[in-house]
Amino acid sequence: MTRPLPLRDVRVVELGQLLAGPFCGQLLGDFGAEVIKVEDPAKGDPMRQWGREKPHGRSLWWPVVARNKKSVTANLRSGEGQDLLRRLIERSDVLLENFRPGTLERWGLAPEKLWEINPRLVVTRVTGYGQTGPYAARAGFGSIGEAMGGIRYVTGSPDQPPSRAGISLGDSLAAMHAALGTLVALHERDNSGQGQVVDAAIYESVLGLMESLLPEWQQAGYQRERTGPVLPNVAPSNVYPTRDGDSVLIAANQDSVFGRLAAVMGQPELRENPRYATHGARGEHMDELDGLIAGWTAGHDTEELLEALHEGGVPAGRIYKAKDMFDDPHFAARDAIVTVPDPNLGPVAMQNVFPKLSASPGTVRATGPELGQHNQEIYGGLLGLSDEEISRLTRAGTI
Repeated sequence: MTRPLPLRDVRVVELGQLLAGPFCGQLLGDFGAEVIKVEDPAKGDPMRQWGREKPHGRSLWWPVVARNKKSVTANLRSGEGQDLLRRLIERSDVLLENFRPGTLERWGLAPEKLWEINPRLVVTRVTGYGQTGPYAARAGFGSIGEAMGGIRYVTGSPDQPPSRAGISLGDSLAAMHAALGTLVALHERDNSGQGQVVDAAIYESVLGLMESLLPEWQQAGYQRERTGPVLPNVAPSNVYPTRDGDSVLIAANQDSVFGRLAAVMGQPELRENPRYATHGARGEHMDELDGLIAGWTAGHDTEELLEALHEGGVPAGRIYKAKDMFDDPHFAARDAIVTVPDPNLGPVAMQNVFPKLSASPGTVRATGPELGQHNQEIYGGLLGLSDEEISRLTRAGTI
């Protein structure tokens, strides 16, 4: 029997915009947190307009990053808007923001001030460089954090300048670290009764992904470089051509797995060849080994090749595009893609909630809301404002 959503008793006030803060809010909302997104009444979050494709003039990014959230409006540069926020915070568990450091403080909303009205509040702050340090006040986007955190330098082909992934990787990593920190702080609050600040910096979130890059330099003076589709001295693990013009990725760098690959290739003697018998030897002769494997894969059609590799216990697969995901039976069997009704776009396909929990899984309950859609519910219902007061605040441009 499925239990209720696990974060159903957590209320989050989200002040962030663009991606790093809002993706954190999305992750918490996916598992049941009530996420109240506070937006500027004049223009809202810029993510409402972002994205290349805009059917019906609407962003396809917004339905995903704002899913499961409630939208209220408030001009936080005004005293009345700040007072509304304080009243929301008094009744909430988490304040999530990704403004430049010092913004909350200028508005009289520093964590220390907020703890005076709600000592249990967790304040989650996502920025480019963190809340402290000589770079804290700088403007910081995800791309800059990716560069400073190290991942840009090692991404791409060795004969080209540093590249990037085709997604906002730095922002998303910071959001995931912020969500983890928020849950840890909420758990700790259950013991101490006190909230705290979760300080998630984009560059540090990227740095945390960088494996052994730092000790390699500190201990051995080795600087990782761009290596295209391979990792130095890890072989075979590459993309190989097929007879029908496609390609497959094969990862058989572990000794036992390489033995299975050699068997599938019909060349079992390769596993005993001293040039390929160990992980170190295969890494030393990477180019030579990749040439052997590519010569073999080029003689087979993709599906025939993949069937043989899968049956032989060798990790392998095609490199998917969006269309492949919609067509794949494994995606379908695990409900990796869900279709959610949207009042303006109709059914919208998007990624499901991950990871999957066996007893209390998260759900996608709604796409991104209209600007101020929940003003009446939150200001009237939660805060108890009268219809007249809500109308006055609307006319004044406060909400």
